[in-house]
Amino acid sequence: MASPGFTDVFAALAAVVNTKFPEVGDLLLRRIVLQLQRAYIRNDKPKLLAAVKFIAHLVNHQVVHELVALELLAVLLENPSDDSVEVAVGFVTECGSILQDLTPRGLDGIFERFRGILHEGEIDKRVQFLIEGLFAVRKSKFQGYPAVRPELDLVEQEDQLTHEISLQDTIKDEDALNIFKLDPNYLENEKKYEELKKAILGDESEEEGDFDAESVDEDEEDEVKDDEEQMKITDETETNLVNLRRTIYLTIMSSKDFEEAGHKLLKIKLEPGQEMELCIMLLECCSQERTYDRYYGLLGQRFCMINKIHQENFEKCFVQQYSMIHRLETNKLENVAKFFAHLLGTDALPWHVLAYIRLTEEDTTSSSRIFVKYLFQELSEHLGIRLLYERLNDPTMQESFDSIFPKDNPKNTRFAIKFFTSIGLGGITENLQEHLKIIMQQQQKPTAPASSNSSVSSSSSSSSEEEDTSRRRRRR
Repeated sequence: MASPGFTDVFAALAAVVNTKFPEVGDLLLRRIVLQLQRAYIRNDKPKLLAAVKFIAHLVNHQVVHELVALELLAVLLENPSDDSVEVAVGFVTECGSILQDLTPRGLDGIFERFRGILHEGEIDKRVQFLIEGLFAVRKSKFQGYPAVRPELDLVEQEDQLTHEISLQDTIKDEDALNIFKLDPNYLENEKKYEELKKAILGDESEEEGDFDAESVDEDEEDEVKDDEEQMKITDETETNLVNLRRTIYLTIMSSKDFEEAGHKLLKIKLEPGQEMELCIMLLECCSQERTYDRYYGLLGQRFCMINKIHQENFEKCFVQQYSMIHRLETNKLENVAKFFAHLLGTDALPWHVLAYIRLTEEDTTSSSRIFVKYLFQELSEHLGIRLLYERLNDPTMQESFDSIFPKDNPKNTRFAIKFFTSIGLGGITENLQEHLKIIMQQQQKPTAPASSNSSVSSSSSSSSEEEDTSRRRRRR
């Protein structure tokens, strides 16, 4: 009775046991009736419903006589209340099919009583609807409510033993049977038990033969299952993916803070490869806001710290967003840039992702420059200009920052310096400015000897001219 959903299965088991051990069936009936009486007196509706349902299925298997069912219904409907009438309706629904075959007149009397209760109108409307539904079930000859399901019909009708008991009798539950007692004639009783066991279950040889036959059947069933598993159906409509994105979106937008959102999102069961959808939806929700909300940055930071897979996925998102940055509006572009700046500033995202940005006039567009502008301005506000300068000049990360601070061409170097100076971050380009000065000095050194040679030649030419003039004067 602790599992009302399997009551019909337990009743079928009790019917099988009752054919071999009628004492067990009789004891089971008495104890169920005792529990029913206690639940009825205490007004314990759940236990009463469970006990009534068990008796109904025992009546269906003819372990319990139909007179017990009629007596129980008479008790429930004698002084009708909302609960007692509801229990009676459930009882008739479960065993009405067998009662219609065994005692049609008795069932007619029960339905007349239901009709009288319905006309009196003293019970709740909900219960009245239940009675009307019961009349509809009876009119359809209890279709959908069979007495015994075919797979549970395990006992022949002539082999079944039916027990009868009155609810008014004094019933003994025989609690002493629950206590183990030493059997002085254990060996004799054990032999009797073995003989009875063979009579019920058969010899071991028969069991082995049955086992072999069952094993062959199981092998055939396994082969059929393997064939069925080989034929897999794939859903090309991506319905599950759409539902997953909807669930993630609703969870993010309905949460009070980022901690609650992270807790709920971690409970969502993701199949392998679907972790990327979580990062994409988080970035999409962030870009849709009118202004940047720090809530999304904190949530993204939490996921990067929890699992390295999310960190790698956000790195892929950074590359994808930067490659398609020209498709975003200015508002979305700013939100995305500040989101990634938060991840970089909190070290949730590795700084080597900046290697994907090449800051030259040829490799950037107006959209990508705006993205880089918001990214570094947000980093400057988050870290401060000094700490940002130190991070960008870390010797171990220079290979990743060469694309942002190019030194391959003076033209690209000047462009980077002018860009950061125009957005108010010229302080982080000090090393780049020194590098440019060194390059300019190296370009000017080869021209210096040429100028000295020209001066020497001019001086020599002037001296030769003076000598000529002096010679002419002497001749005169």
